[in-house]
Formats: sequence, structure tokens, C-alpha cells
Amino acid sequence: MTELKKYPVKITGVTSMVDNGGSAGQLREDFDVLPPGDIRRHFMALSNAPEWKKELFKFRFGREKFPGGHKGHNFANVLIGGLEYILKDYGKVLKIVHDFMEVKPQYQALPATIDKTQILAALENGKTIEGEDEIDVPQKHNPKLKIKKVYLKPKAKVFPSTKKAVIEADLITLGPGDLYSSTIPCLLPEGMKKALKKSKAKKAFICNAMTKLGETNSFSVLGFTKEVEKYFGCPLDFVLYNTKIPDKKRIREYKKEAPLILDLVKIDPSIISGQAEKKFIGKNLLLKSGPIVYDSKKVIKIILRLCRR
Repeated sequence: MTELKKYPVKITGVTSMVDNGGSAGQLREDFDVLPPGDIRRHFMALSNAPEWKKELFKFRFGREKFPGGHKGHNFANVLIGGLEYILKDYGKVLKIVHDFMEVKPQYQALPATIDKTQILAALENGKTIEGEDEIDVPQKHNPKLKIKKVYLKPKAKVFPSTKKAVIEADLITLGPGDLYSSTIPCLLPEGMKKALKKSKAKKAFICNAMTKLGETNSFSVLGFTKEVEKYFGCPLDFVLYNTKIPDKKRIREYKKEAPLILDLVKIDPSIISGQAEKKFIGKNLLLKSGPIVYDSKKVIKIILRLCRR
């Protein structure tokens, strides 16, 4: 979103609101508030505030240790969670944080839902796991088992402002990101599918570069696409995927940094041969060096060009 702000466009970032790990998960458990961890990242990306506010927003304090190596609570998590706990009105919370982070009127960070809910995943062996953190970083189940279905419990409704933004959008993008613990949860609240179908926006999925243990073992570009469309409720207009194959050393170094990362996403023969629908667009999307992640400048230029079609 930071790179997208350089263009004359309106931006809405939608957050799934099912995070239950780390500082955000602890606040959620202790004070029965919505998880603030993911939506704060959207506020950061959209912020036009001075540097001291951004540094304060990221500031961590306290001695509590959380999985993933984090120590202490994040200031933004406490601010957002504390405002919700005191005001009991998430609409007011959003307005206050938008103002504090000096987010311009044409940008907004919105929750997919404000109902208190958890994400569950049904596995191929018939068992069910609960919680975004267990899907994201498997601890209590065999991560080689395939996820057959994810859903919210209890059921949750799409946030009205988010529904309106989806219907009025010109372009809707998903990904890249953790498929079942980040991307698809945004599509699960009741009313979201209906809003997506009603929207006349171009709908694009940015496919991951690499697969992840416990979520997308052995997935191909088509595998990702079919799974996203299943929850999307309607066909995607475009699927953007990476064609660049990094050298083996770079892959090894990245796996050391991110031990749950497995392999490069397979590119299906039907896509390469041109037999697939024209919606599949393969490009070199990677940064020139370092972690195997996408160059946001490349991705945004392609996406905006597709939208102008």
C-alpha cells in the first residue's frame, strides 16, 4: 500500500480480524477486544504522520514474551485495543486512529468484520484445528496434512463500511500472503461474497512466490487460484504470478530466515503453453536480491495497467 500511495487512487485496506497470537492475541484474551495486530499494519502503511508517531506506533514495551521472538506489547495494539475496551464503539476507534496516524481522507483501513470470531480449519484426516496462530505456525497438528476447508466460528457478518467499499471499488486485489491465515479469512464473513459478486471491480489475485508448510504444501498457481475462487464466490479477472527462478543459494538463505517456507510455487503446464485462460499473467516479480519477496513497484505497475484495460 505504501507504494500504491504514489498514484492518484483511493485505497482501502481490509483486515481479516482473526489474529489470536502474540501481543494482539493476549489483549484479545484478557480484555475481549478485537485483535489489533493486523489492522495496525494497514494504518502504518497508509499513514502520513511524522516519523515520531510511526516510531511510537511500532514501540514495544513490557517483559512478556510471545511466540515468534517478540517481547512486550506493541503500543499500537494497546492503543487500538484500549480504545475499543473503553469506547465500546469500533467505528469511533477507527476514526480516532485514522486521525492520530494522519491518514488522508482517500485512504482507509477497515476490518472485514467486527464480530468476535475465530478461524477453524478442517483437515484431510477429519480433525479440526482452531485459531489463526495454529494454522499459521503449526504446533499441535501434523503440518503435512492438507487443509480441506476454513470457516469462522461463530459466524460473523461483514463490516458495513467494508461491504460498501468492496461494492464501490474499481479494483480488488488479494495476496500475496499466507493463504488460509491471512488472505482467505478476509472473504469469510457473511455478506462478503455477495458484495464481491455485486461489485463491478476488476478482481486480481497476486499469487505467492513460494509454498508454506501447513498451508500450501505442493500448491501450484492453478491450485492457489482455484482455492481463492472457491471462497471468492466468483471468477477472478486476473492472476499475477512470478516466473523468475532465483539461484539455489538465495533460496537456501531465505529458507533459513523463514523455516516454514518450502519451495517455489509450481507453474502449471497449461499456463505455460497458453491453454489456460488469458487471465494468467506471468512476470518476474521478485526483488533483485535478498529475500524471495515481490518488488512492490513491479506488481503495482502491472496491476494498474491491467485495471486500465
